[in-house]
Formats: sequence, C-alpha cells, structure tokens
Amino acid sequence: MSFTSKFPQSWNDRPPPRKVEIDLSSPGLAVFELERLLFTGKAINSHADEVWPRLYIGDQDSATNVHQLANHHVTHVLNANHSKRRDGAETYLGMNIKYFGIEAHDSCNFDMSVNFQTAADFIHRALSEGGIVLVHCAVGVSRSATLVLAYLMLRQNLTLVDAICAVKENRGVIPNRGFLRQLINLDTKLMTPCPMAKILYLHISTSCHRFICIGV
Repeated sequence: MSFTSKFPQSWNDRPPPRKVEIDLSSPGLAVFELERLLFTGKAINSHADEVWPRLYIGDQDSATNVHQLANHHVTHVLNANHSKRRDGAETYLGMNIKYFGIEAHDSCNFDMSVNFQTAADFIHRALSEGGIVLVHCAVGVSRSATLVLAYLMLRQNLTLVDAICAVKENRGVIPNRGFLRQLINLDTKLMTPCPMAKILYLHISTSCHRFICIGV
C-alpha cells in the first residue's frame, strides 16, 4: 500500500484520542513507559498514513511517488531527512507543492527540539489553508513522527501522551529515546504555568496557538 487515508473531511467527525495516564515526572521511567505505549500502535504501516485529518506521516518512497502525491492532493511536504547535497524541492517542480526541508539526524544526541516550533508553524499554516500535508523522513517512524507529535502538542493542545495515542492508532511510530526526552521536556514546559501570564493563547479564527513560556 502507498497512502492510507482514514479521516473524513470534517474535523468534527474525528473521535478524541483515548485517555491514557502516564507519569512523565521521572524522565528515565517516562521514556520506558512511552516506548511501551508506542509498541501498542499499528503493526503494519503503509508508505504514508493519515494520522490526523489531512496530515500524513510517511517514508522517503511516499515523498517521491509524485503520482500518489497528486492522487491524494498533497499540497505541502515537510522533509525531516533534508540534505544540502540534494534539493528535495526539485522533486515537486511544476506540482504546486510547497516544500520545507529540515536537516535532522536520527540520533539520540541530535537536538530536534530547535525545529519543533518552525515545523509546527509550517504544518499549521498548511492545514489552515485547507492543504494536505505529508511529513516524512527516511522510514517515517522517528524524525517525522517527532515533528508531528510536537505539532499536535503546540497547535492542537494535546499532551504528549494524547498525541502519541492519536498517532499510533493510525501509524506505528517509535521516536528514538533522545527525541522522546525532548518531547517530554516540551510537555513539561507546556504544562508549567508562567510566572505572570500562565500559558498564552493567540486566537486565530477558531484555532489557537499554544506558546511555551520561558520566564517573564
């Protein structure tokens, strides 16, 4: 299978993620518990799977299959496997697809968190415009999944656990342990009240943008 679509056109038709309780206060134990949760996800992936309405996670093959991209009306591609040696945007010349590349390494020591906000903003703008987004890396289980989880936390106001529950039912993903720690840190920041303003919300039409407070 190449692309697997699941969600109806209406966002309101999507069931809420199943509630799971995991204590993230102990980072070491939290990573272990999150991995256990992730292992209960979808066993067999397509090249690309719809994990949120109009948002796909996929592998490199899904990103270069221009016929499937056209058939599924993909309008935006976020490549977490971008390389300066090759311009991924060239794949989409003449296709009216907006491309955003992030040069990231699937290593526990790589700081993916510096890309969380920019990736979330790219995905949010695309979906707000009615677009269809493919976020991919080489295999579509670690780097791309990490960025989608961060988007769901920053823009859809999900906790990390709820974001994982939403994604894993539609695609089996397993961010490396370093990425999981960074997502735990993001979750902690989003859940920590700001000294002055708590958590800020910027309302844009019917959606809201969740910001991290870094001291006031």
